[in-house]
Amino acid sequence: MSTNTSNVKINRLVGLVIVATILWFLKPADIEINQWHTLIIFLSTIMGIVLNVMPIGAVGLVGIAAFALFNAAGGTTSKEAIMDALSGFDSYLIWLIVVAFFIAKGFIKTGFGKRVALLMVKYMGQRTLGLAYGLSIADLILAPATPSNTARCGGVIYPIASSLALSFDSKPGDPSRKKMGSFLIASIGNVNDITAAMFVTAYAANPLILKLASGFGVDLTWGSWFMAAIGPALVSLILVPFVLYIIMKPEIKKTPEARVFAEKELEKMGKVSRDEIIMGVTFIGLLIMWIFGKQLGIHSTTTALVGLSALLVSGVLTWDDIKGEKAAWDTLIWFSALLMMAGFLNKLGFTKYFGNLIGEELSFIADWNWIIILIILNAIYTYIHYFFASGTAQVAALYAVFIGVGVKLGIPVYPLALMLGFSSSLYCSLTQYSHARGPILFGSGYLTTGEWWKAGFIINLLNQCIFVVIGLLWWKLLGLY
Repeated sequence: MSTNTSNVKINRLVGLVIVATILWFLKPADIEINQWHTLIIFLSTIMGIVLNVMPIGAVGLVGIAAFALFNAAGGTTSKEAIMDALSGFDSYLIWLIVVAFFIAKGFIKTGFGKRVALLMVKYMGQRTLGLAYGLSIADLILAPATPSNTARCGGVIYPIASSLALSFDSKPGDPSRKKMGSFLIASIGNVNDITAAMFVTAYAANPLILKLASGFGVDLTWGSWFMAAIGPALVSLILVPFVLYIIMKPEIKKTPEARVFAEKELEKMGKVSRDEIIMGVTFIGLLIMWIFGKQLGIHSTTTALVGLSALLVSGVLTWDDIKGEKAAWDTLIWFSALLMMAGFLNKLGFTKYFGNLIGEELSFIADWNWIIILIILNAIYTYIHYFFASGTAQVAALYAVFIGVGVKLGIPVYPLALMLGFSSSLYCSLTQYSHARGPILFGSGYLTTGEWWKAGFIINLLNQCIFVVIGLLWWKLLGLY
């Protein structure tokens, strides 16, 4: 009988277990035993994800099992230990993002997402810059119900952008890529970061941010997150394609043929189908209920479940579609694991302890203006991302710690939580390896490593400036501090 371990990196897994075992017995004197054991399992789970020792869902499951086996939270009985380990599945935020994955399946299955993107190209594609804005608007329209920004950008927007570039004889891997392809690929990636920041349901890490921020008294709903994001994010959406147009300098400026391309593709798709109409109506209903959910007395997760039920009852999605959506079930497992462990680190007092510890080391800047301290902390949090291969892993490991440090240094908690939260999306294009979408776009051959890093750094710096200046003014106007 043979055993298939092709999905398990044995050497990495063994190395990780050895390091974790050694650290397990090296507890510092001023840290409680349950804090330390939770921290070791938590960091080991994150490193398992970063090092890709197993599929991400499997890493999460092993982490949950270890947490229960070693009773890391300090439960008095074995039943309490397993209840603690499984408590992450009891979060409405988890189910909001998982159900949104299922709803996003409808965009792809029905062709609704592709049609939206092609219509944007048809009506805005007279110039290369217009193409970028058209694809940006398509991404923005699809973002509220597409928590996998990799699927949104890589699965819907990228194929159209790539086909457009090829139709203008802009080929990957040779000098012709600069005609149009390099600019379009850089644009859709960086814009995708902005749309991911705008909606709780546009990026898988956002609900985790919401949960961690709530531990510091930050109460944000789907609607209040959107209202906080829309001010600075709209400015970014306007400026980023234009700045990239200057940086990348596409050789082709006018693209009247793009309209013909879009019309041919739309003709291939045929008339709007029944399923697309139902998908569109359901999507509009979801947006209305998410935006006005507080006034209507309907929770955002309830809204998502109602939307999914409508797609199932109407036959737009089948139960086999739901069962086959592997990304959603993966997210359910690993997200629950990280959410549970991060929650216990906060509940057991480690997050506050560690934040205070770092805050004391940085106490020499405590007398500075809090906005300057916020800029410094946010820059550190952002550029640490060069050492991460997962945006969500960084959120799980550092977001709460940086809030703790900022609170210790006197930064108002709402602008602190929002700035770090939005930066958790905006840093995703710094490198081609720091987000799952990166290998798809970089692998297209339209951008060199140097071009990617240069564009990513400049655009991230621009976004930081926009969110500090416009963001703080907007959040003050909203009464958030």
